[in-house]
Amino acid sequence: MVVRVVDLSETPVPVPPGPPGVVVAVGDPASVEAEFWLQRATFTLTESAVEDPRVVTVPSVSAALAELSDRVARWPQAAAVCDDVLRAVDTAAPAFQGVITESLAYSTLQSGPEFARWLAERGPATVPALPDPVVAHRDGASLHIRFNRPRRHNAFSTDARAALLEALEVALLDPDIDEVVLGGNGRSFCSGGDLAEFGSFDDPSSAHLARTRYSPALALDAVTARLGDACRAEVHGQVLGSGLEMAAYCGRVVSAPDAVFGLPELALGLIPGAGGTVSITRRIGRWRTAYLVLSGATIDPATALRWGLIDAITAGGPGERSVH
Repeated sequence: MVVRVVDLSETPVPVPPGPPGVVVAVGDPASVEAEFWLQRATFTLTESAVEDPRVVTVPSVSAALAELSDRVARWPQAAAVCDDVLRAVDTAAPAFQGVITESLAYSTLQSGPEFARWLAERGPATVPALPDPVVAHRDGASLHIRFNRPRRHNAFSTDARAALLEALEVALLDPDIDEVVLGGNGRSFCSGGDLAEFGSFDDPSSAHLARTRYSPALALDAVTARLGDACRAEVHGQVLGSGLEMAAYCGRVVSAPDAVFGLPELALGLIPGAGGTVSITRRIGRWRTAYLVLSGATIDPATALRWGLIDAITAGGPGERSVH
């Protein structure tokens, strides 16, 4: 698969049925002809400052296109599936249907050649057994939940998922809890899935059932539906992959100045698999979500705040009062 590049001034053309593939628009987003491709492209690149959520500002459009083309050529199946899934997301619909769609697509890629190639390049790996991967304590009506694998930047593992769900069930079942705060111990909030654990599933269908029947994404979505902004993520350091995907489900995300945000899954031959195609798309739209996945780029807190990926930046470390 190749990246199709279109100019925003191009004359609209009949759109054939079926997936369009990765389409990147360039040119002047303010031109009178731009709307057709702004809406239909995977995303638009520009070197100007533009607030339109369908547009990403980059230092060099030509350099960004070259890098995107290389990445899509290396992981064409994952790139195509990513584009398909993001176009299918209905941000106004319940999270359940989007999470199911994402997981089925993720399981498909898990059985594909691009993920198999990554596994072969990684080689054998062992997940270290670390006690208490998630810790929680209650302070009156507030429930504080923290990822607790600091030696691995709180990389998300199967045991961490089980412990996180157990903590979230308290918030779902106890009506006296009126605040939930999700954070991380050590240098990072959560660096994404533990790469040493990838490839340990028995088969793609079992992996899909595990992801969807024991889903922190759906639990966080339900807690936020009840508590709104009182379900809060306080993030710092690496906020990558599943870490970012879960934080985005919270009603409010507050970031330390040192945070780094990104979705690195394409380099594994995969797409976001912790509900991020729903949670992140809800916050920043499918276009910028696609850019984060397909480009592999990371963004700083200032950009994340401007895009709406986070809601505030703290004055210092995690837990301090927000100043934006």
